[in-house]
Amino acid sequence: MFYPLSAFIGLRYAKASKGSHFIAFINFFSVAGIALGLMALITVLSVMNGFEGELKLRNLGITPHVLVQKKPDVDITPNMFNHIEGVVASAQQIDSEGIIQSSQGLKGVMFQGIQPDVMQRSSIIADNMLVGRLTDLVKGEYGIIIGRALSIKLNVRMGEQARLIASENSYFGPFGRIYSQRVFRVVGIFDMGSALDDKAVLMHIDDTARLLRSKKTKLAQTRLFLADAFDYKSVVQALEAQGYSSTNWRDQQGVLFDAVKMEKNMMSLMLLLIISVAAFNIVSALVMVVTEKQGDIAILLTQGMTRNNIMGIFLFNGIYNGIKGTAIGVVTGVLLVTQINHLIRLFDFPIFLSPQGQGVPTDLQWQQVIFLIVTSLILCFLASLYPAYRAVRVNPADALKYE
Repeated sequence: MFYPLSAFIGLRYAKASKGSHFIAFINFFSVAGIALGLMALITVLSVMNGFEGELKLRNLGITPHVLVQKKPDVDITPNMFNHIEGVVASAQQIDSEGIIQSSQGLKGVMFQGIQPDVMQRSSIIADNMLVGRLTDLVKGEYGIIIGRALSIKLNVRMGEQARLIASENSYFGPFGRIYSQRVFRVVGIFDMGSALDDKAVLMHIDDTARLLRSKKTKLAQTRLFLADAFDYKSVVQALEAQGYSSTNWRDQQGVLFDAVKMEKNMMSLMLLLIISVAAFNIVSALVMVVTEKQGDIAILLTQGMTRNNIMGIFLFNGIYNGIKGTAIGVVTGVLLVTQINHLIRLFDFPIFLSPQGQGVPTDLQWQQVIFLIVTSLILCFLASLYPAYRAVRVNPADALKYE
């Protein structure tokens, strides 16, 4: 196979190990460092992406993506916001707070008065029902759907009753302040595996209005379901352009997702520094190669090789090690990500972090892998510049003086 002369000589230097075992040793560990750093970074990023995806899927399956407040002089009609890019469905909803009480205790919760038919089609809660369906919430029958965690805490099972006390509606009676309350029957139990499973209580929107002793048209907001909850900004801007005020999931869950993002960025930075250290080990290896090969460089110069070609030899040498380490790191990282749960079960690691104990969630994003490959190769190229410059500075007369 034909190689350019610089690549041919650079490849010979990169593969040579008989001349200096110490240089070969440093070369090996620079390649190994790049490979291990990339493998760790791909694995950590994929696992962090998986956790972020699980949080996004489960916590934002209960928390409304966007809630649009009604204008005093405008009636909100069904699907009036569905033309906005990113919105896949909309429904009327009443959000409130209160207390749920059973014979075993009581707990503060969030009431969500929903339209069951729309939620059945659009919400992920419908796919995570353990018992019952969202459409079992029938107007006037005062049924509720609660999370499995709340059911366990209050010892309330399917078909049993619980008392709901609204905190937003009260009046003074002969014995002091009296809060609006009513007995509801559990008609469904869901298990989203989220932190909100013991806080959310779903009921029919008309029953919520009756509990709060107000008209549905006065209390209802419009819940928007987005194709991607993280793309809420464009939807909010479109609503503001139409004169509507709104709240979104960041008001309740923003701090949690910011913490996850910061942790992912810091882990990426630390592991990228490991790759940088390994890449710049190439500097020490190539500097020693240049020192050892000064006679060869001088002979090549006297025989007519240009200094640009000399620089190309050592640039190729460093980039070759970078490509080798990057390729090994990417292949092993992708294999580890795809097989991580099999390895956890094989070695019996006590890691069961997803709701039903399926193992570690992973999300391998190829755009991140490509970015890491490019970054690694750029670092290796930069690390090769100084040794290549040292090689170009070799003076043939001085190098061959004692030959």
